[in-house]
Amino acid sequence: MKSVQPPGSTFRPGRHLEMFDGQIKDPYQDREKLAEPTVCADCGAVYHEGRWQWSAVPANAHQAMCPACHRIHDKLPAGFVSIEGPFAQAHREELISVARNLEAREKADHPLQRIMAIEDQDNQLVITTTDIHLARAIGDALHHAYKGELDYQYNEDEYLLRVRWRH
Repeated sequence: MKSVQPPGSTFRPGRHLEMFDGQIKDPYQDREKLAEPTVCADCGAVYHEGRWQWSAVPANAHQAMCPACHRIHDKLPAGFVSIEGPFAQAHREELISVARNLEAREKADHPLQRIMAIEDQDNQLVITTTDIHLARAIGDALHHAYKGELDYQYNEDEYLLRVRWRH
C-alpha cells in the first residue's frame, strides 16, 4: 500500500533500512554523559559504561530519570503501532501477546525500549512505545507472523515513527 502525504509533510514513508540511514537524534536522549553510575528512580535502570542497563544499583549512584521514564511521564511516545482490520479485532489478545513478548525480549537488553500503552481507538488497536525501534520491531513481527500490509511513516524532525499494520 502506498502512503499519500499532504504537501509540506515531514513524514517520509519507507522501509526501516531506508529510514535509519543517518544519525538519529532523540530529543529525550541525554545531551551530555551522565555521572556514573546513575540510577533511574522510577524504573531502576542503571546508567553505566555510557548506556542504560539492568544491573544491581551501586550504593553511591546518582539519580536521574531515564529517557523512557521521561517519555512515559510526559505522555509523549516515540512510536505508534496501529493494528487495523477484521483480523485484528478477532485476534486482539494474540496480537497483544506478540507485542508484549517482543517488548520483554527487547527490554531485557535495552531498558529504554518499552510499551507505554495499548488502547482501542476507532476500530483499531494502538500500541505506543518509548522508542522507534520497538515500534518498528512490533510491525515487522506482525508482518512476519501474519503477512498483511505494513507501512511506516517516519518524522525525523520529531523523532516519531508511525507503523500501520492491516490484515
